[in-house]
Amino acid sequence: MNDYQMGAVESRFADIIWENEPISSSELAKKSEELFKWKKSTTYTVLKRLCDKGIFQNNKGTVTSVISRDEFYSVQSERFVKETFSGSLPAFLTAFTARKNLTSEEVAYLKRLIDEYEEE
Repeated sequence: MNDYQMGAVESRFADIIWENEPISSSELAKKSEELFKWKKSTTYTVLKRLCDKGIFQNNKGTVTSVISRDEFYSVQSERFVKETFSGSLPAFLTAFTARKNLTSEEVAYLKRLIDEYEEE
């Protein structure tokens, strides 16, 4: 599992890329200035940091993702369950549902996921 990690601001910045890719670095700087009030240099610094982490790439001024948003958050979820619940998904679900009741639709969805997993 790769060590992809982002802070809150980096995550919001990454969402801009994922929602607009491929995006030119100049367009990304414009959007960052509008949304975050960043200078162009700040945008390029954060972009370089995320490229160095292997999440995005900037090829001749065109920014694209190396991993999808779904893949990124999947890795984050796996890491959280591993570090917090010793990798036990049932322990995570028990803790999660102790304070939040699942809707009948959520329960049905989870049952379908389990059924599909068992069929594989």
